[in-house]
Amino acid sequence: MRVFSRVAIIGLGLIGGSVAAAIQKRKLATHIVAYDQQGESLELALQRGIINSAAPSIADAVSGADLVLIAVPVLTIESILREIPPGLLITDVGSVKQQVIDACETVYGAVPKTLVPGHPIAGSEKHGVAAANADLFEHHKVILTPNADTDATSLTHVRDLWQRLGAVVVEMTVAHHDEVLAQTSHLPHLLAYALVDTLSAQGDSMEIFQYAAGGFRDFSRIAASDPAMWRDIFQANGPALIAILDRFLSELGDIRELIVAGDPVALEAVLQRAKEARDHFSELKDHRG
Repeated sequence: MRVFSRVAIIGLGLIGGSVAAAIQKRKLATHIVAYDQQGESLELALQRGIINSAAPSIADAVSGADLVLIAVPVLTIESILREIPPGLLITDVGSVKQQVIDACETVYGAVPKTLVPGHPIAGSEKHGVAAANADLFEHHKVILTPNADTDATSLTHVRDLWQRLGAVVVEMTVAHHDEVLAQTSHLPHLLAYALVDTLSAQGDSMEIFQYAAGGFRDFSRIAASDPAMWRDIFQANGPALIAILDRFLSELGDIRELIVAGDPVALEAVLQRAKEARDHFSELKDHRG
């Protein structure tokens, strides 16, 4: 498996910082250089030994790199690609893959064969390089969405890297990825933000939160995630997100009607169906480790 000579990380948030820390811990690169608009992030990463050097520009960061990892909000990827010459091995960690494809076609005229779109299914409500975790990707999935003409060697290098960071790598199409993530990640985040916003607008929000039980804390935790990042994700994956949101609102309306009608049998049937689905998910997760 390859050890990279120079890895360039563009964007030192939680994910970019964690990738750098994970590569550093496992000695998978001779040199890690990073670029971030926030000088404080670069300074902290240098102090903690997460990166070896900080670059004053994207062009400086990627010069001579044999791997470029882009870890910025998805709607800014196009502006980043404009600073990166085609031909380099490039991957990303964006939560919406069609946005990456569109950005490549705009900047390069086509998707470079040496670009391997990726998305680690790992994270935290914490954000910034201060929360970087070298073991963040252990036993978590990373989805790669290569095109039919993606360079096989480039794909192998990116797949092997994630596997050496402890991740379980799967591949799927761009469209399937964006549809799946709209359902499993983007909608839950949207609902968490909406719920907290609704409750916090009800007079003394602090009193409401003082009496919140564990279920509310667990669900609302993700509303502490980076708002700018999730604003971009909701916009970038709008069609898939709206499709599942409309389905959810329809189901929610049906449940409302059952409560209004005082139909406990039908209401319990919905709840039981949901419980069985959740139990099945837990069993699959436990079986797969």
